[in-house]
This record gives sequence, structure tokens and C-alpha cells, in this order.
Amino acid sequence: MTGPLEGVRILDLTSNFMGPYASLLLADMGADVWKIESRAGDTTRGVGPSRNPGMSAIFLHLNRNKRSLVLDLKSAGGSAALERMIGSADVLLYSLRPRAMARLGLSYEDARAINPRIIYCGCYGFGQNGPYADRPAYDDLIQAAVGMPVLQSRKAGPPTYVATAIADRVVGMAASTAVSMALFRREKTGVGQEVQVPMFETFAHFVMGDHLYGHTFDPPIGDWGYGRMMNPDRRPYRTLDGGYLGVNVYVDKHWQRFFEISGHPEMVEDPRFADINGRTQNIGILYEFLGQVFETKTTAEWMKLLTEADIPVIEMNTPESLLDDPHMREVGFFVDQDHPSEGPLKTMAIPQQWSESQPDLRYPAPRLGEHSVQLLTDAGFDRGEIDELLNSGATYTPEVRAAHSAG
Repeated sequence: MTGPLEGVRILDLTSNFMGPYASLLLADMGADVWKIESRAGDTTRGVGPSRNPGMSAIFLHLNRNKRSLVLDLKSAGGSAALERMIGSADVLLYSLRPRAMARLGLSYEDARAINPRIIYCGCYGFGQNGPYADRPAYDDLIQAAVGMPVLQSRKAGPPTYVATAIADRVVGMAASTAVSMALFRREKTGVGQEVQVPMFETFAHFVMGDHLYGHTFDPPIGDWGYGRMMNPDRRPYRTLDGGYLGVNVYVDKHWQRFFEISGHPEMVEDPRFADINGRTQNIGILYEFLGQVFETKTTAEWMKLLTEADIPVIEMNTPESLLDDPHMREVGFFVDQDHPSEGPLKTMAIPQQWSESQPDLRYPAPRLGEHSVQLLTDAGFDRGEIDELLNSGATYTPEVRAAHSAG
């Protein structure tokens, strides 16, 4: 058995970041993910450095453990092929706006009529019962809509986005969880269902748990925003030799020990810092203090002192130095892979450990249409039907494309 979702077949009609991250998490857990792409391919095939067209770094990391099938869903043959596949699928996952799915004849009602057990999951911009229902959405838009740049601005000046596709990946994770839970319920009841995972609402839930803050109460008790998170001095601390440390001096005993080992025992008795409520109100003073104190000793000295005092600390990495982090090396997080078309690559291991159904890296990220013939065969199409789809352009494979280019 390779992963807890072995035997689950997912038709993946997503592209870009959010949906492919959701299907990546499901694929890594053993699901058989059929990545259904247009003739142009997923947009991320062109994002970032690559050795060959359509196989960028971003695409490679979002699409391992999946197989690629090209279907032109605007053609009669491609549309009919997908409808046939729905009959034997467990999940249909999509990131188009629902109206676009309906225009393709792929609404939930259409899918359910073919397969009442289908889990039909849409992850898209906005809930369909609100005025933004038909708007497009991307990570930057959702960060802005939820107020993330304003939260960042309290730390660093003008509003700015977080330096990763955080909304896409958080909502993708929520979609993978929703699919898993819907599958669990179907196992108990035998009934499929539609699941809607809107970006705006899902990411707002993620962010506002911290930052609704004083506005949690009616009337408000103070301002919105968790002050500790937005303080500009909440940052890695520079040490005497130019290194940086991530440090969380957090609970009472941490602060008491830190005041002692840093040479400021008098601060233990200061009522402003005696408990977490007082420290939260005076966090700016404490962060400024930490910034000054950490510059008095080297990285190695602080690592020794803080580790011995059981105060949470770690050396700051860059993405490059993380590759050589001793813990990551020991657990085998970064894996050397010999991709069949892209050559030597670094990929990431599956982080979880399972005692009975350990997932594995089964497939490298696919070339566009690499598995078209294989997946159509798995879906019950015979050779004549497959040739008809290839000849009509409703599907194709890299080999067919290469032959046409050579001709």
C-alpha cells in the first residue's frame, strides 16, 4: 500500500497554484490524480527556470505524483471523454469559476447525474452566495482583500504582500482537507456531495483568527490586529558575529531564564513582564531589548546558552543554506531525483511518517499529455477511440506533438 488514499481516483481540472497544491497533497497521500490539461498546459509550466519548455521549477514542485492527460474540453470528443471518466472517478476537483464549469456541461448537477457518488470540489475566488461570486481571484488579490498587506505595513512601511503564495497554498490545503473529509463521509454513508472552498472566506478565516483581536467583542475592546505579530521588532535577531537567530522567549519560565542569562536579573521582578498579559501590552519594549541584547554575543554563544536554558532557538537559514541544514539532511527531506526528461533535480520528501500506509514518490512531474494514452486506456477507451481523439486534436501526447513538429 502506497499512502492512505491509494485507490482514490481524482480528476484534477485545476491549474496555477491553489488547485494543483490541493491535488499535490492528495497525490502525495496515494491518490491517483489525473491532471487534465488544456492544449496550452497548466500556466505554471512556464513559471521559473527550466531545462525544457513547459517543465519549470514551480511546475515540478506542484505536480509530482500526478499523470497528465490533455483534453480539449471545448471539443465534442474531449467533453465526451471527460464525462465518461466521471463515471468511474471518486473526485472531480476544479478551480475554474462555477459558471465556466456550467458552460462546459460540468456543473455539479451534470456530474452527479453521471455518478451520484462523486465528490465534486471547487476551489475558486469567492463564495457563490455573495456579490463577488463571479470575480476572478489570484493570491495577491486575496491577500489584499483580507488585509494582509495592511498587517504587513505595520511592520515595514507601505502595504506589501507576503513573499510566498500564502493564500493559494493555505486554501489549497483547506481544499485537500475538504476532499478527504468528504471521502470519509462517503465511506460511511455511500453518498457523494458538492464541496465549495472559496479563497476569500477561507483565507479570511486563516488570518482573522489572529487579527480580529479587539473587534472580537461588540462593542470592540481596543483595536484590530495582534500587536505582537505586527511589531516591526518581531524579527530574527542579529548577533555579534553577523549571524541571525530565530528566538521565541514566550512563557513565564522562558523570560525568567532569559533575563538571568542575559545579565538582567532585575527584569524578573518588573511587573510589566511578570505574565503573558503584561508582556503582550509591553511587547515593543521587550522586542527592542532583545534586539540590543542579542548583538552582545556570537551566534554560537547564544545557541549554547539558550539551548541549555531550554529557550526555543534556531539559526536562521536562507533557502540555499536550508539544503544543508543538519536536521534536514538527517531526515532526508531534500531528495535527489533523476527525472526522465529533466535530468538531475532536487525535490522534497513527503514530510509525514505513517506506520501502516507510508506514502511515496511514485511519479515525477509529467510532461504535457505524457499519460494521455495510458489514462484513456485506464478509463476503458479502446485503441480506435484513442486514435480518433488524437486525430481530432481532442487529446495529444508529446510524441504526437514531436511528430507534427518534425513534419
